[in-house]
Amino acid sequence: MKKKNKSNLVDHPEHYGGEENTYEVVKVAEAWGLDKDAYLFNVLKYIGRNGKKNDNPPTQDLEKALWYLKRKIKNLKS
Repeated sequence: MKKKNKSNLVDHPEHYGGEENTYEVVKVAEAWGLDKDAYLFNVLKYIGRNGKKNDNPPTQDLEKALWYLKRKIKNLKS
């Protein structure tokens, strides 16, 4: 396991899957083409890190994901 330092909080942080994880959020987003859509990227990001980031209430990341998803749907309908 890698030592936590400031760089690990920027490059491949564990709460997004970590560098060695095939399913790290950014890798999945790029593979699915979601890196080109800020709303859907953020939905994936917040679902992917749910329950993994210290000091976040259990529903906080899910509520953030829902906010971005609702915003995306609103924009598609308008």
